[in-house]
Amino acid sequence: MEISNTLTGYAIYLPTAILLTLYVSRTLFKNSKIYMLDIFKGREEIALATNRLFETGFYLLNIGFALMILEMNLYTGTNRELVEALSYKIGGFSIYLGVMLFVNLFFFFRGKRKAKEAAMMQPPYNPEPLFK
Repeated sequence: MEISNTLTGYAIYLPTAILLTLYVSRTLFKNSKIYMLDIFKGREEIALATNRLFETGFYLLNIGFALMILEMNLYTGTNRELVEALSYKIGGFSIYLGVMLFVNLFFFFRGKRKAKEAAMMQPPYNPEPLFK
């Protein structure tokens, strides 16, 4: 039984898409801990929990999208068509991952800005009692 180009394409595309997702996710969420700690004013437990939730959502969205665009019909196609189909799929998925990366960065920067605005709205801390 001869393996079709479609199965070969799936065997190349799926691991590539998953590895790209893992790489981007680990890079993003390893570095976003600093923003989360700043947003949550050093409360490490809630900052790390929120970061893990964002990371889980990132995995679900991106791996789900990678699976959703999986379709390739190359049963009678040539190797050239396989390479072209893979470049289109992997390139499109890479662009999508880049957009998702910047969307997440937008949310981190927005959260940091909102935390800074909330801190400026609070009255300054005065350790001296009002009445002596």
